[in-house]
Amino acid sequence: MRILVTGAAGFIGSHFTRGLLADEYSGWEGARVTALDKLTYAGNRQNLPVSHPRMEFVRGDVCDRELLRELLPGHDAVVHFAAESHVDRSLEGAGEFFRTNVLGTQTLLDAVLDTGVERFVHVSTDEVYGSIEEGSWTEEWPLAPNSPYAASKAGSDLVARAYWRTHGIDLSITRCSNNYGPYQHPEKVIPLFVTHLLEGRQVPLYGDGRNVREWLHVADHCRGIHLVLNGGQPGEVYNIGGGNEYTNLDLTRKLLELTGSTEEMIRRVSDRKAHDLRYSIDESKISEQLGYAPRIGFEQGLADTVAWYRDNPGWWKAVKDGTHRAG
Repeated sequence: MRILVTGAAGFIGSHFTRGLLADEYSGWEGARVTALDKLTYAGNRQNLPVSHPRMEFVRGDVCDRELLRELLPGHDAVVHFAAESHVDRSLEGAGEFFRTNVLGTQTLLDAVLDTGVERFVHVSTDEVYGSIEEGSWTEEWPLAPNSPYAASKAGSDLVARAYWRTHGIDLSITRCSNNYGPYQHPEKVIPLFVTHLLEGRQVPLYGDGRNVREWLHVADHCRGIHLVLNGGQPGEVYNIGGGNEYTNLDLTRKLLELTGSTEEMIRRVSDRKAHDLRYSIDESKISEQLGYAPRIGFEQGLADTVAWYRDNPGWWKAVKDGTHRAG
C-alpha cells in the first residue's frame, strides 16, 4: 500500500503522517508514505522523522502538475492537507490562498485522474460555513465563508465535489473544528498565547473575547480522517468535531492558569475584520456511520499541549524566529 500525504510537514499533516508510520491506522499498517510539502514558513521538516524506511519526503508544490504526475503512479490514496490556513494572513494578502487552496486542489485532482489513484480525501474546515448564532452546522448547511481563507477553502471543497460528480473520483471531504495540539505553528491562538506567556509577554485578545470556537485535538481529528479514508462514501462530506465550545476569553483564562499567569497578561486589541462570532458543528453523521468519537478531553488535552510547548522551547523558538527554515 502507498499513500501520498500533501502538506505532510504541517501541523495536522505531520501528525497524520507520524500516525501512518507508527501503524496507528487500521488497514494501512506497513504502508509506504510519500510526504509532500512545499516547506513554506508553516511547513517544518522537523515535524517528521529525519529518515524512515517507509517514508519518502518530497519538497514540492501541489500546483506543480509535472511533479505530481511523476509522484502519483503506484499510489493507492491521497490525503490532501496542503493549504494556506491562517485567517489573519489572508486578510493581508489573499492571492496565495486562492492559488494554493483552489488551484492546487484542482491541479492535484487532475493528476489523480491522469494517474489512476483510486481514493482521495480532501481535508477542509468548518469555517466554510460562516458563523452560526445557535445550533450546529450539519454537512448540508449552505457555505457562507466570511474571510478570504474560508472562501478559498470553500472553493477547494466545490472543486473536489465537482471532480467527484464529473469524473467519478472516489473522493470524500472532511470539515473539522479548530484543532490544537503539539507542533502547531505559533501564529495560531493556542500556541501563540502559550509561547508568549512562557516568555513573559502579554497575549493579544481580539475585541471583547466573546467569539466562540469548538476545539478538537489533532489526534482525534486524524482518527476521524482515517475513518473517512477507510469507510467514507464517494461525494460525501463528514464533519469532525470535538464538542468543546469556549469563548476566546474563557480559553485565554485557561491558558493563564496553566502557565501560572494572571489576567494582567491580557492585552486587548482591535477586533479582526469580519470576525465570525461562533462556530459549532454537528458530527453525528461520522459518529453514526463510521463510529467516530473524540477520545481526548479538552482539559487534559490542553494541559498536555501546554506541557509540550513548555518542554520543547527549541522547536517553537526556531519557528518563531524563522531559523527552522535554514535547517
